[in-house]
This record gives sequence, structure tokens and C-alpha cells, in this order.
Amino acid sequence: MVMGPTHAMSGAAVGLVVAELLPLDWGGPTSTAETLTFAGVCAGAALLPDLDTSQSTVSRSFGPLSKALAQGVDAISVAFYRITKGKKDGKRRGGHRTLTHTALFAAGLGAGVSALVVQFGKPAIIITLFFCLGLAIRGLAGDFAKDKGWLVVSALALVLSAVTWQQYPSEAGSTGLGVAVALGCATHCLGDAITKEGVPFLAPLIPLGGKRWWEQRLPSFLSIRAGGNLEKVLIGPALTLLTVWLIVGAFDGASEAIYAVFSPTP
Repeated sequence: MVMGPTHAMSGAAVGLVVAELLPLDWGGPTSTAETLTFAGVCAGAALLPDLDTSQSTVSRSFGPLSKALAQGVDAISVAFYRITKGKKDGKRRGGHRTLTHTALFAAGLGAGVSALVVQFGKPAIIITLFFCLGLAIRGLAGDFAKDKGWLVVSALALVLSAVTWQQYPSEAGSTGLGVAVALGCATHCLGDAITKEGVPFLAPLIPLGGKRWWEQRLPSFLSIRAGGNLEKVLIGPALTLLTVWLIVGAFDGASEAIYAVFSPTP
């Protein structure tokens, strides 16, 4: 799989871009604080699909809680695969890269988050922010949260969620948080689709050649090896620079100020 930091950074970058384009009726951010929160939720949600394996970054983000959740999601994913698989789909023992790596999951989870926020308001917003911002911290920190590091991640996520929910009114959160979660999950799948393994993003809705769980992937000469040198040396740093630039651009007047500093004086 693509590494956690790459997933998180790509989610943040996509979130920052979409935040500028998202209509207000869909929960589009109305301030810089909301834009950054939207991007943070998207970054965290970009790790969510890997909750189907206990070997992933996300499964270690909140210690025993997330590990137990990962085991449950794995079991559900395997069961869903077995129920929906086509005649030519093989047998599976684990659920990794099945249910949670589909468009169906991304859309369903996003709609579910929006519905919960509409129904329960502030508590649902805070829980969503805590979980997603914690995952964003965990993803961007790389190996930091191994072993006891998850306690620090949880503490930071608690502080951030307590602060940011006040910047994210329930009217925007009712749809905006759901959109950010769905977008993050879809971004994760896009990242996996450029690897040699591919991802069954359209499963089980669109069968092909007797298979419902066929992988969408790039041609072999364009695909990358997950965790390989290309990801570490080129893709990761490039995404980091892009995200930093987009964050700076999210502040009103920042681009003009930077241009004024570096532009030649007449």
C-alpha cells in the first residue's frame, strides 16, 4: 500500500483545492479556519480505507481501540467480499483492499457522517474531528506513533477537535464534513490505483469478465511500487511542497504579500 504520510499529504492537498471550489450549499468553507479544518479532515480520512488491516498506519493511531476496530472492519470486509464476489473472483482470507477501497464505501461513509452531524450536531462534529484530525496527525508523523506514540496522537487530536469545532459551525459541518470524509477516502483509493497492485474502486457495482472485484490500475510502465524510492524521493516531497504552498495560499492576501517580498523593486 502507499505509505501513510503520502496518503495524508495527498488528502490535505486535495482538500485544500476542493475547499476553494465547493459551493456553500455543499458545506463549502467560508473562512481560512474552516478551509484548513476541511483539509485536515480530508487528510485524516485519506487513511481510513486501510482500517481493513491491523498492519496499517491507521490501525495503530489510537492504540487498542483502533486495533480492535481494524479487526472488526477486516471481518466485515471479508464477509462483504464473499457475499458480492463474482464467479471468477478468488477466495480471500483477509479483507484488505476490498470494501473500504470502493466508491460505494467512500460515498456511504460521507453520507453517514453528514446524516450524523445533522441528527446530533456538536457531539457528532467533535467525534468526527477527533478521529479524522488524529489520523491526519498520525499519517503526517510517519512512524512517530508506534508503540506509546498513539497516546500523544490522541491527546493532540482531542485538543484540536475541541478548538476547531468552534470554527466549524454545524450548518457547514452537516455537509462539509461528510464531503471531506468521502473525498479523503476517494483520494486514498486514487493513490492506491497508481501502484502495481491497483484497487477495486468500482466493485462490486460494475462486473468485468465474470469478476466483480477487479482492480483498476495504471499500465505497468506507469505504476509505482508502494513504499519504493519513487514515492519516498519524488512523490512524497512534491506533495509536501504542494500542500505547503496551498496552505499559504489559503490565507487572504498571502500570495500578494509573498510576491511583494520577492518581486524586484522598480
